[in-house]
Amino acid sequence: MAAPDFSDELKSLSSTMESIEAVIDLDRMRADIASLEEQAAAPDLWDDVDRAQQVTSRLSYLQGQLRRVEELRSRIDDVEVLFELAESEDDTDARTEAQSELESLRKAVDEMEVRTLLSGEYDPREAVVSVRAEAGGVDAADFAEQLMRMYLRWSERKGYPTEVFDISYAEEAGIKSATFTVKAPYAYGTLSVEQGTHRMVRISPFDNQGRRQTSFAGVEVLPVVEQVDHIDIPENELRIDVFRSSGPGGQSVNTTDSAVRMTHIPTGIVVSCQNEKSQIQNRAAAMRVMQSRLLAHRRQEEQAKMDALKGDGGNSWGSQMRSYVLHPYQMVKDLRTEHEVGNPQGVLDGDIDGFLEAGIRWRKQQDQ
Repeated sequence: MAAPDFSDELKSLSSTMESIEAVIDLDRMRADIASLEEQAAAPDLWDDVDRAQQVTSRLSYLQGQLRRVEELRSRIDDVEVLFELAESEDDTDARTEAQSELESLRKAVDEMEVRTLLSGEYDPREAVVSVRAEAGGVDAADFAEQLMRMYLRWSERKGYPTEVFDISYAEEAGIKSATFTVKAPYAYGTLSVEQGTHRMVRISPFDNQGRRQTSFAGVEVLPVVEQVDHIDIPENELRIDVFRSSGPGGQSVNTTDSAVRMTHIPTGIVVSCQNEKSQIQNRAAAMRVMQSRLLAHRRQEEQAKMDALKGDGGNSWGSQMRSYVLHPYQMVKDLRTEHEVGNPQGVLDGDIDGFLEAGIRWRKQQDQ
């Protein structure tokens, strides 16, 4: 990278950081942190566990965000000094180090910029993710399980806690469906671009003739409901059934009627939870998922009214959005953004940041 190119790149990075800092509003962020620190220090904080968790989670998130922004700004200043030193002393090693740091900085700033694009009403929320097998028989069930693992591995890489509410296992292999939460700020805004139909093409490990099989799995992403959402569900609109938990086995499995299936009669929405040991815990978890789905249902109705007023067909989140091809070649491609990689196994092991960032940018362009 020549000196003029380096200087131009550095100016571009600095300008991008200024835009990020303006969007984030560092002064307001510092004020929010000070307020949350005061709340977190209150002796009666943990008298209300839910509120305490919200306060500490939000505080941790904002402190992390502020630290990342300040570190990026500091690194930009440091690399400028390093490059000036390299040029004045004609130090090849220092120049190479500066160029390497600049490339690393560009990636980090781009990731931070993507976060500023998450400005939707529910984007800051935690996420409820559901994965279900669609067309393709046992291959679809196996693919659905791989997708569930992909999102859980991505969350693990990020250090985000997860909680599995329900897994319905298929008869031969894989899963029929699964529902879990990703407990991190902006998990919904980030993962919502994953919603839609995913397709896998491979030589089926379940076909004794070794034929190629195409299978499909659906992903649904919802925001976790908070108290301000006012999702009240009258008791006479719910039907609650209990049944015995099913799964691969283990202590307390298939011994008590602890699993809960909840049906919202007016809409026909059904959720179930069987991963907790007690019926009370499963019922509470199922209610949280039900509220999230009813919130999404309400939003869809509102969006449909807006689309009717605008005279267009709305978006196509339910359509096929990504292909995972393992045979005859190796590639994962997003059909909306055109983003693709040649390492399907890495993607299925949770390396999906590139797809998420491309999806968030694509969605922002669609909204403009």
